[in-house]
Amino acid sequence: MKILVINCGSSTLKFQLIETEGDAAGDRQRRLARGIVDGIGGPGAVDFAVENGESRRSSVAAADHGEATGGVVAWLESVGLLADGLDGVGHRVVHGGDRFLEPTLIDDEVIEAIEALTDLAPLHNAPSLKAIRAARAALGAGVPMVATFDTAFHRTLPQRASRYAIPLELADRHRIRRYGFHGLAHRYMTERFAAITATPLGQVRLVTLQLGNGCSATAVEGGRSVDTSMGFTPLEGLIMGTRSGDVDPSLAGFLARREGVDIDEAEAWLNTRSGLLGVSGRSSDMRELLEAEAGGDERARLAVDMFCYRARKYVGAYLAALGGADAVIFGGGIGENAPLVRSRICAGMGWCGLTLDEARNVRTVASEGRISTDDSGVHAYAIPVDEASVIARDTVRCLRGPG
Repeated sequence: MKILVINCGSSTLKFQLIETEGDAAGDRQRRLARGIVDGIGGPGAVDFAVENGESRRSSVAAADHGEATGGVVAWLESVGLLADGLDGVGHRVVHGGDRFLEPTLIDDEVIEAIEALTDLAPLHNAPSLKAIRAARAALGAGVPMVATFDTAFHRTLPQRASRYAIPLELADRHRIRRYGFHGLAHRYMTERFAAITATPLGQVRLVTLQLGNGCSATAVEGGRSVDTSMGFTPLEGLIMGTRSGDVDPSLAGFLARREGVDIDEAEAWLNTRSGLLGVSGRSSDMRELLEAEAGGDERARLAVDMFCYRARKYVGAYLAALGGADAVIFGGGIGENAPLVRSRICAGMGWCGLTLDEARNVRTVASEGRISTDDSGVHAYAIPVDEASVIARDTVRCLRGPG
């Protein structure tokens, strides 16, 4: 089957055109084309490439994710990759609430339900909806589309982890719970670890770290998510590029009152002006902060130290919750490409049996491999995340139905 995978970030749109044999993790997938539209909503760029063929790299101005989606479809048509049609389109949607627990065929009712959840993930659900509508308009009603949800992997959280300690009637009335996010990434790391270590998925115990502009940690037991750092929204948990992560719950109200702004603006500060950017005062990009730190920038050093310390706290907490683990897995742009950050997160973890092999750690960049010593009681791995393969498999499984 030929599947177009569309993965919307807050200001990016990644796509892959995948020809897949089936819906199982080991099934062969051929990448016919891939690319990214970056800087959506401002001066941006596109980087498209066909398997063993034409590529396009240029500046572009895409007003929104809908316009970017239209540009992707037009380019695929221009290079002849849609001449024989598509079997389906798979869309990553960040927040599925408590309704969408499995990949779901998209229709008007599903679009309305996703839209109703936009307030819980405003940076992501809205872009996905624009992409869905644009893809339907460009490809026509004859091409089925499937939404696969980042929250779905965390549907297995037990109540002790998913509940907040607020009045239960309020929580139930407003469907307030820990939903968790980055589920596709955490699921991929879990399944890939099981594959490369020949461990049955039902026996896997891990702490998975998705570290990029958005960051989250997940405790995995028996191949299932049992706790995760992001909560009701993607704001909770680890320090991120522009998000604060864990803060005192009264902070937004305090800032609103003291700064004379409404609560929405104060929450926007926590989402868009905090994290690495807010502490450093210069960038949300870990690469820039590491360079600045090496040059003596104290605020950059503080931002990196806080980032690594918060991640190490979550690793320790989840090792305690799990009663130990097979491994800690690093994924995401920072997790896959920043050995220094991995080293600082794992510093002092010898108490639990986790010791990095620094030579392995340094040479494992944008590649898959074990980065701990041979005799570690808890191992560490870097596993580059491939969300597109998960979305493609989920799309095929949904289109084929229960049979």
